[in-house]
Amino acid sequence: MSQQHEATHAPHKHGEKQPPKKKSKGFMIALIILVVVGGTFGAVQYIHGLHHEETDDAQIDANISPVIPRISGYVTEVRVVDNQKVKKGDTLLVLDNRNENIQLEQAEAVLNAAKSNLTVAEANTAASRSNIATYQANVSTADAQIEAAKVTLTRATQDYDRYANLIKDHSITQQQYEQAEAAKLSAERQLQVLMDQKNAAMRQTSAATSQSNATGQQVNVAAATIQQRQADVDNAKLSLSYTYILAPEDGYVSKVNAQVGQLLQAGQSVFSVVMDTNPWVVANFKETQLSRMRIGQKVTVHVDAFPGHEFEATLTSFSPATGTRFALLPPDNASGNFVKVVQRLPVKIEFTQRPVSKTDQARYERGGRCAYRLNGSFPQGGCIAAW
Repeated sequence: MSQQHEATHAPHKHGEKQPPKKKSKGFMIALIILVVVGGTFGAVQYIHGLHHEETDDAQIDANISPVIPRISGYVTEVRVVDNQKVKKGDTLLVLDNRNENIQLEQAEAVLNAAKSNLTVAEANTAASRSNIATYQANVSTADAQIEAAKVTLTRATQDYDRYANLIKDHSITQQQYEQAEAAKLSAERQLQVLMDQKNAAMRQTSAATSQSNATGQQVNVAAATIQQRQADVDNAKLSLSYTYILAPEDGYVSKVNAQVGQLLQAGQSVFSVVMDTNPWVVANFKETQLSRMRIGQKVTVHVDAFPGHEFEATLTSFSPATGTRFALLPPDNASGNFVKVVQRLPVKIEFTQRPVSKTDQARYERGGRCAYRLNGSFPQGGCIAAW
C-alpha cells in the first residue's frame, strides 16, 4: 500500500511539471464570433465606402440680411430684442425724424407756391387770349368803319368835283363850295383816323398774341416747377420713411447693438436678421472624394441636435474654389517649404420637402419657438431649439 501511494503522488514532487489544462470551448466560440462579426462589419463598411462619401466637416447655413440705416440719426426707439421673431416690414428701430418732418413741410410749402404760380400763369394766359379776341374785334370794327368812311369820302369827293365846276359858272355860292370842300377834307381825315385805329388795333392784337405765347410758356415753366417740387416732396417723404428701419425679410433678430440716444451713421451695420426659410448645409469634402459626386445626387444629413434622425437633402452646387482660397490669409505654396495637404471644397446641400410622421413630430416639439423650419420638413408645432 505504501508503494502504491508513493507512485500515485510521485508527479507532485517539487520541481516536476504539471500537465497543461484544457482550453475553454466558450472562449474559442466567442473569438470566432468576434472575428466573424468584425469581418462582416468591415466588409459592410468597405462596400458602403465604395458607394458613399461622408464628412463631419459641415454646418447648417442660412441667409443673413444686415440691418443698415440709410440716413444718419439718433435712435429714439428700439422695438425689438435679441432673438426676436420678426416679419417683413416690422419696425425694428426709430430714428429722430424732426428734421425730416421740417424738410417735408418746407417741400410741401414750396410745392403749394409752385401750384399757385401755375394758377396765376394760367389766368394770365386766359386774360391774354381774351385781349386777343377783343383786339381782333376792334380790328373788324375798324375795317367796317373804314369801308363806311370810304363811301362817305367817295360821295364827298363827287360833290366837291361838281361844286368845283359850278363855282366856275357862279351857279352856286362860295359858301356851298366851301361846304363841299370841307366835307371832302373831313371824310379824308375820318378815313385816315380809322386807318390809324385799325393799325393800332392790329398792333395790340400782335402784342396780346406775343403776351399769350409768353404766358403759355410760363404755364409750361410753372408745370415743370411743380414736377420738380413734387420730386422734392417725394424725396422728403422718402427721407422721412428712412427714419423707420424695417425688417427686410422674415426671420430672427440677432444681438441688437443699438440703444436709445445712440447716433447711427448711414451705412452702419447695426445687427442682422437671420432668415428662417430654406436653410442649407455647407459640407467641406476632400478633393479626393469629389470624383463620383454629381449635382442632383440625394444626400442624407445627420444633425447632432437630433440623434437618430435622418434629413433628406440634395446636392445642388460645388464651390468654384477651395475653402483656403477664401481665407483671410490664403496659403502660398510657391514659397518656403512645400507640404502637400489635401484641400477641401465646399459643397452646397439643400433640404428637400417631405412629410413628418407623428413620432417625428412628437420628437421635435420643444414647446418654444422655432430657430429654423427646414422648408416645410417640420409641422407648425415642430420646433428646433438651436442649430
